[in-house]
Amino acid sequence: MGWPSDAAGNRAVWTKHNAEHYDARAPRAWAQDEIDWGVWQIPESEVGVVGDVDGLDVVELGCGTAYFSAWVAKRGARPVGVDITPAQLETARRLQAETGLEFRLVEADAGATGLPAARFDLALSEYGASIWVDPYRWIPEAARLLRPGGRLIFLCNSTLAMLTIPLDDEDAPSAERLHRPQRGMHRFDWSDGSVEFHLGHGDWIDLLRANQFEIERLVELFAPADAPDDEYHTGTSAKWAKNWPSEEIWAARKRP
Repeated sequence: MGWPSDAAGNRAVWTKHNAEHYDARAPRAWAQDEIDWGVWQIPESEVGVVGDVDGLDVVELGCGTAYFSAWVAKRGARPVGVDITPAQLETARRLQAETGLEFRLVEADAGATGLPAARFDLALSEYGASIWVDPYRWIPEAARLLRPGGRLIFLCNSTLAMLTIPLDDEDAPSAERLHRPQRGMHRFDWSDGSVEFHLGHGDWIDLLRANQFEIERLVELFAPADAPDDEYHTGTSAKWAKNWPSEEIWAARKRP
């Protein structure tokens, strides 16, 4: 199967990541009863963005080991997990066998899933397509997959967090000053061969509206007040993230 160049690179990187980290972490994520969000694990009960999913058809775009799909399946949803990395889908299938929680898993590019149009009530992406697929490809695909009135919810790094990563050290934590320009913000090529995509808020709003979405909420996530200041997750310290949002959740609804 042919993949866009950025998808092929990310597929290779995530195959490696799965072997090194995510295969071992996935059972704990599948075992959780409550959905939580992002690196600070903010409970959905505090965020209140997903709502009741019982009876809904849900597609998770860039599902990885599919723990988010597992969470909504426990709440009565009918999820389909989509990912380009066979190793992560294999981990998900193993956990389906171990837990008895079954749902469809599809190896496909989240920007061109091949799934039927107007098939889903809810599209989700928690650090999947939301940062690893060009939004100018996956947002139109999410719109195509959703029924009129369907919802899109996705989690990504905050704009501010991305702009404060030092240019000369991509592994350094976010700083208390701007290091990168927001003008032209789109594609981030990293030294491990992976590619991420991040937009400023104005560009996100324009893209969502151009694809028939009305924005419902933008939830900015901070580190919990009781997190140790030196706690560190994916480029951000708790001390930094107590003052500035390190992640954000977008919620939008497709116009009828």
